Amino acid sequence: MMSSQVVPQGYKQTKVGVIPEEWDLFRIDTILQRIRKKVNVEKDINYQQIGIRSHAKGIFHKKLMTGEELGNKSVFWIEEDCFIVNIVFAWEQAVAKTTKNERGMIASHRFPMYQPKNNKVNIDYLLYFFKSKRGKHLLGLASPGGAGRNKTLGQGEFSELKIPLPPLKEQQKIANILTTWDDTISKQDELIKAKEELKKGLMQLLLSGEIRFSGFSGEWEEIRLGDIGKFKTSSVDKKIYDGESLIKLLNYMDVYKNKKIDNNYHNFTTVSASDTQIKTNNLQKGDIVFTPSSETPEDIGHSAVILEDLTNVLHSYHVVRFRLDTDMDFDFRGYVFNNKKTLKEFSKRATGSTRFTLSIKDFNDAVATIPTEIQEQQKIAKVLSNADKEIDLLKNELEVLKEQKKGLMQKLLTGEVRVRV
Repeated sequence: MMSSQVVPQGYKQTKVGVIPEEWDLFRIDTILQRIRKKVNVEKDINYQQIGIRSHAKGIFHKKLMTGEELGNKSVFWIEEDCFIVNIVFAWEQAVAKTTKNERGMIASHRFPMYQPKNNKVNIDYLLYFFKSKRGKHLLGLASPGGAGRNKTLGQGEFSELKIPLPPLKEQQKIANILTTWDDTISKQDELIKAKEELKKGLMQLLLSGEIRFSGFSGEWEEIRLGDIGKFKTSSVDKKIYDGESLIKLLNYMDVYKNKKIDNNYHNFTTVSASDTQIKTNNLQKGDIVFTPSSETPEDIGHSAVILEDLTNVLHSYHVVRFRLDTDMDFDFRGYVFNNKKTLKEFSKRATGSTRFTLSIKDFNDAVATIPTEIQEQQKIAKVLSNADKEIDLLKNELEVLKEQKKGLMQKLLTGEVRVRV
């Protein structure tokens, strides 16, 4: 909100801060009415429930359930164009607007729905307000209790919240502007996903040898990984012990989310390690690091290449280091073991029930198919690197769009910037 110390011309001081003179404060119960149409559950009928993601990420649809499976659970029909909230996670902005996509679906009493009354509020505007910093603060105030499931939105507390509202036409204009930004962000996100799928397909074709570049005719070899390098586990964890040296730790998600890592990477965790651990678990240029465990066998064995000697960085016990004894292009190392065939090889070897793991023997015995010519490795890596650079550029643009929208949203929802209606 704008400073309460200085009230500019055309604005006024209120309990929630400085707002335009044309705006007013309204209690929630004067602008919203709760909608509840109880479902008469029949045991042989299929029903589909909805859920709401935290952090304003919207509605998701759950699997179909029979009325018999629902049992005595009290549920209500979803109405279109309603403001809806998950009372358990309202404090985490689990809010949304219902649409035609939810026709015929149901929700429990934990998902109260509201429609406008007295022609005072636009639901899209209201949703943006509760997605804002101020809106999150108010949802927290109306959710007494401790963290997690004990911090529940109270209906009484929610109804008594006071929010600043511009005239209805201004609300609609603001909502339209922010919706346009959301549409742009959504299209950018879809473009990124499409580029990532194209890259996956290209990666599969190039790393399987199904498509080869002209000028290369050398054989591809199927090799056992244990024959070209050595795997090393680690005992370094996330704790800090007295008398040990502070170091940085390369952990599971650092590998999972990246294909290349150098000294410009800044998300390392600071922990401590003994002199022996520092000597044996260091990371050098050309090392490949793998994720040896996962909740599913299909999501195991992801790898990244270390592009330069990492100063004062060790790999954790959640990561396995692979140090090659043979020549292989550095950039190529970041891709060759992430192809579909090799990951499938890892998934077949994974063992476990609730969490799947690969032993050092599993890694040693796994095989990969690799072109023998370094120049062909370099060509493949260059093409895939260019695809990654394009995707990274699109992701950076997406983050800029999100930050711009966030700043605009703050200005529009406080009245700091006005729109013509």
